[in-house]
Amino acid sequence: MSAIPQQVLNSQKAAIEALVSIQNSVFGGFEKLVDLNLKALKATLDDVSDKSQQVANIKDAQEAVAMTSNMVQPNADKAMAYSKHVYDIVSSVQADLAKLGEAHLAEGKKHMHDAIDQLTQHAPAGSESAVAMLKSGIAQANTAFDSMTKATKQAAEAAEKNLAAATSATFKAAGEAAEVAKSATRGRRTA
Repeated sequence: MSAIPQQVLNSQKAAIEALVSIQNSVFGGFEKLVDLNLKALKATLDDVSDKSQQVANIKDAQEAVAMTSNMVQPNADKAMAYSKHVYDIVSSVQADLAKLGEAHLAEGKKHMHDAIDQLTQHAPAGSESAVAMLKSGIAQANTAFDSMTKATKQAAEAAEKNLAAATSATFKAAGEAAEVAKSATRGRRTA
């Protein structure tokens, strides 16, 4: 078998393996999201059942206000925890896909360098300057791509840190709001 058909077969095999890896990563993330949603649904149904029983036992308006005030913080915490879980799952899938993409790009670079080396070996006499220019252009393109990739990763890391800070601030604000609501409810009970 000649080298060209074997290279084509190897390339096709690598493409199929990459596709299967991508599919497994995406499906794994989807499976985690479905599991998270099922757990959240079950917890919500259990919570609704508990709260319904508590509502049935309310005797006056102050108890109703106190109950609603006491539900603010736990519900905010649950919503933020759910959002964090979704973010973690999506981030994990994105990281897996980025790794697969980087591996695929590295393999592509290797194939390109191999092709250029083969071209150099079979190039006619006097074409050394054209081959050198081609190699230089590819090296510059690779350097530019690597710089862009590094900048993108830094931007993604900064965005993730900002999201974590915003999440923390939201938790803090929700906690403070719940405390204000509780103290307002307590003030009404004593009055």
